[in-house]
Amino acid sequence: MPTPRLKRVYDAPAEDDGLRVLVDRLWPRGLSKDKAKVDLWLKDVAPSDALRREFHARPERWEAFRAAYRDELEGNPALDELRELAAKQRVTLLFGARDEAHNNAVVLKDLL
Repeated sequence: MPTPRLKRVYDAPAEDDGLRVLVDRLWPRGLSKDKAKVDLWLKDVAPSDALRREFHARPERWEAFRAAYRDELEGNPALDELRELAAKQRVTLLFGARDEAHNNAVVLKDLL
């Protein structure tokens, strides 16, 4: 199974990205669907709005966010779908956050 990659959705697509999966609940501001080159938008694998708002711009709460997000993902069919896709091909998890080390895609990559 190829290791999933992480990439900001605002970064240019690359040929070796494989399946480009947006894992945010909201579409990235100012980015057209054509320019984003998203193959699949899995909104249901993103954190709940409440959790996203609680963590937004508070990296000091990273460990609490990771634990709460993992709890939310338990039994989530969208995570199962993502795991199946990642088992078959290269997957690049796309996210809109500026902080590349503290975001939901990082948690998802660890779970895959």
